[in-house]
Amino acid sequence: MGVQVCWDVEAEQPPARVASWRSMNATCRGAKDEWLALFAPDAVIEDPVGKSMFDEEGRGHHGHEGIAAFWDLAIAKVERFEFVIKDSFAAGDEVANVGTITTYLPGGYRVDTEGVFVYRVGDDGLVRSMRAFWETERAMATARQVGG
Repeated sequence: MGVQVCWDVEAEQPPARVASWRSMNATCRGAKDEWLALFAPDAVIEDPVGKSMFDEEGRGHHGHEGIAAFWDLAIAKVERFEFVIKDSFAAGDEVANVGTITTYLPGGYRVDTEGVFVYRVGDDGLVRSMRAFWETERAMATARQVGG
């Protein structure tokens, strides 16, 4: 899996930004256990926020068990991820990354998901919450076959 994250990672970064980069990096490499270890035991993922094909009740994925199930449902089926972060705003214990996640799916399909991806960390640097603001219909409108 390819890794593409754009910002100056050589400079000292706020903990939430570092955690978000580690999350994207592990996702690109398909490193599920490494990715899960980034989250606190009581963490919550909302990706996307609200009801969706990944979360019919819109309540988020809670704890390591729920987050692992989210990986299996939404991440494991993707053949390749590319993250391009156009801007990143860190404040307090949170960061809001603005960018595009490109996913390459079985059958040669590509989908570009533009959004705002918000991570909150605790004092230990573990992710307490990840909230992704993106629109399913908008993302699906970018779906196209790029190979087979």
